[in-house]
Amino acid sequence: MERRERADAVRNRQAILRAAEELLRLHPPEQVSVERVAVAAGVGKTTVFHRFGSRTSLMRELMQERAHEMELAVTAGPPPLGPGADPAERLVAFFAAVAELAARNGNLLAAHEHAMLTRRSAAEQPREANPTYLFWHRHVSGLIAQVRPDVDAEQIAHMLLGVLHMEPIASELRAGEHKRLAASYADMIRGLLKG
Repeated sequence: MERRERADAVRNRQAILRAAEELLRLHPPEQVSVERVAVAAGVGKTTVFHRFGSRTSLMRELMQERAHEMELAVTAGPPPLGPGADPAERLVAFFAAVAELAARNGNLLAAHEHAMLTRRSAAEQPREANPTYLFWHRHVSGLIAQVRPDVDAEQIAHMLLGVLHMEPIASELRAGEHKRLAASYADMIRGLLKG
């Protein structure tokens, strides 16, 4: 019985994530509610809340699924995104990959931002506590610190990552525009790391 419940829980989780992803593809983020996700997944609203806790957590988990592949590329993939390349070139490759990921998933990012802004509980973790954000921040600040130990690498990493959430940039990413952002990141990073 326990094994069957676990299998059901895994199936429900996948069905909920797939339903949320499909709804985000078809509708503006503010129209993708927990209720709509539950109906599309064929589960009860309480099942969604039991598994994810909130709409914010559901969007965060979906984002983490999408970011997982990139994390593998950063930690074990080939250079320049993976280990073995110059830190500046790794940063340029990383932000190009982030910009592309954001452009492919614009509605998901917008849904997550909307969920963060409308969250009902102050106990829900802020963006900066998100495991994906923490990984990205450690990676970026670590690479900056390798080349420029004289600057506040942690603060600069927050600033570089925060650009993704600025409305003019987010709007371009939702429209699928990522090459311009990637080129601007490359200019900023190369200028910063020249010292």
